[in-house]
Amino acid sequence: MAESVLACDTCGLSQRVEDLSPGTSAECIRCGDTTLALTLAALVLYVPANIYPILKMNLYGTYSENTVWDGVVNLIQYNEYFVAAIVFLASIVIPLMKLLGLLFLVASVKWGRGRRLRGRTHISKFIDAIGPWAMLDVFLLAILVALVKLGDLGHVIPGPGLIAFTCVVVLTMLASQSFDTKVIWNRP
Repeated sequence: MAESVLACDTCGLSQRVEDLSPGTSAECIRCGDTTLALTLAALVLYVPANIYPILKMNLYGTYSENTVWDGVVNLIQYNEYFVAAIVFLASIVIPLMKLLGLLFLVASVKWGRGRRLRGRTHISKFIDAIGPWAMLDVFLLAILVALVKLGDLGHVIPGPGLIAFTCVVVLTMLASQSFDTKVIWNRP
């Protein structure tokens, strides 16, 4: 059988591939399951990122530990409903929707047998549309600025949730970047 050299559209790796039958596609050996691995890792870390405290503060003798959810609850207590809704959506709901959507797309492409192609495309477009609203990176930057600025007023320690939160941010960005939307339309 004849071979040809193909380059992966995602990572650029050149590979020797046997000539493909009409209607089939080749899968890159380097990034075939990268999106799945990154998405699963982000989903696993999503739980500790939202359960464990992001910051531990001792300001003027008052000690507190704060999670993302605590921030939402505090905003509601101060009647900042709109800001609380934005923080809740941008930091908790939308990242979870994005990760679950990516997981669904990867699983349906891998094991879906070519059904509901338009539905997959709508999900992919939805993930792209909500991507800018998943402001985890902005939220993380705000936390890090608070760590630096509040250091003069008291003792601020990053909590275990901050590491998980940072990993979720990075893994979600990498998972989104590694998914090739063209594979949605490949039929086995």
